[in-house]
Order: sequence, then structure tokens, then C-alpha cells
Amino acid sequence: MNLLMRKITFAITAMLLAVWSVPCHAAESTFKGIFTDSIYGGLTGTLVGAAVMAFAKKPGDHLENMAYGAAAGVLTGAAFGIGRAFAEMENGKVRFSLPAIIPDFQETNSRGQTPIVITTQLFRGRF
Repeated sequence: MNLLMRKITFAITAMLLAVWSVPCHAAESTFKGIFTDSIYGGLTGTLVGAAVMAFAKKPGDHLENMAYGAAAGVLTGAAFGIGRAFAEMENGKVRFSLPAIIPDFQETNSRGQTPIVITTQLFRGRF
């Protein structure tokens, strides 16, 4: 009887979850944008490295040019994505919103040292 009740409870729960589930769509993620820009930058850097390698006397000896190009492309793409994440359009004006670093002095401890605490506001929202 106990097994039958568990199966019935599981079936009812599964049906209720299927009926009451509401589809939700998340907004464009900042991390997704940075990651995508990094991937595209890496692919572009690899192509540029291969093009530079083609001008060498022995291209087979300079395969590391593609790796250097890919690394530079990933870093450039990540920097571009981060820059795009901090830029906002508001009333037709571009505004960069970088997190503010706020130093704060704490009370002197028992050793006579004054600790400095550095904080920053990473999340911001409008309601």
C-alpha cells in the first residue's frame, strides 16, 4: 500500500508540475556576451596567425603563430565584451558604469594597526 501511495503521489506531482509550469525567457546574459566575443576573437586571431604564418619562409616551423593569434584574439574579445557590458545607452547618450572602489578604514585593532577594507558595488538595479 505504501508503494502504491508513493506512485500516486509522484504521478499527481508530475502532472501538476507539467500543467502549472510557466515558460520563462531569460534576458541576454552578460557572461554569454563576453564568452561569445572571446570565442569570435579567438577564431579571428587564429586566422590572422595563420595568415602571418603564410608569409614565413618555412610555414611548418611557425605553427605557434596561430596559437599566439588565438591567445591575443581571446584576450581582445574578452576586453571588448567587458567593455560592452559596462556601456549603457540612456536617453541617446552612452554611459560607462564601472564599479566604484570604496576604501574604508576600520577601528584600530589590539596591535595598533588600522586595517583598510576595500569594497565595491558589483550589482545595480532599477526598480
